[in-house]
Amino acid sequence: TIQTRNAYAFEDLQVGMEASYARAVTEADIVGFAELSGDKNPVHLDHIYAAKTMFKERIAHGMLTAGYISAVFGMEMPGPGAIYVSQTLNFKAPVRIGDMVEASVEVVELVEKGRRVKLACRCRVGDTLVLEGEAMVKVKSEGTGGSSVWPRATASWPSAGVRQPPRARRRLSQARITRDGSPSPSPSSS
Repeated sequence: TIQTRNAYAFEDLQVGMEASYARAVTEADIVGFAELSGDKNPVHLDHIYAAKTMFKERIAHGMLTAGYISAVFGMEMPGPGAIYVSQTLNFKAPVRIGDMVEASVEVVELVEKGRRVKLACRCRVGDTLVLEGEAMVKVKSEGTGGSSVWPRATASWPSAGVRQPPRARRRLSQARITRDGSPSPSPSSS
């Protein structure tokens, strides 16, 4: 099944907006990431080696966990067309095969110059914070093709969502307000 996904334009975003994505880490994810990245550290792939480490068992690659943050940016908020500019990451605890990781991001600052958005990033397994950091992404403006529609397969995007602060709850399909305060024409009236 294909659905359309709206991207947020810079003007749509507000401080406090949040989005998240959850995924259970599988054996196939770890092996696949090792192949794609070239990181074949035995702590990720060899249960005998990993048993002798402080973790006592195999763990997921930290960058695999961080990749879930990228999934939020690219598919939920800001959405298709967002460009990663920078990211800090602090790994707090290991992620193991079978763990359900929830990646969440929150808009903490909007920088008008360059249409950049600073976001707080966190990954949790249950109540345990496993990763935190901060990212900067570049977002399209309404005048440069923001709020574009992007098809996606729903089967490949489990447990995702965007939460807006109460003052920001509105649908992107509603009429927009231009910089001078007048309503802009809705897409259906063009």
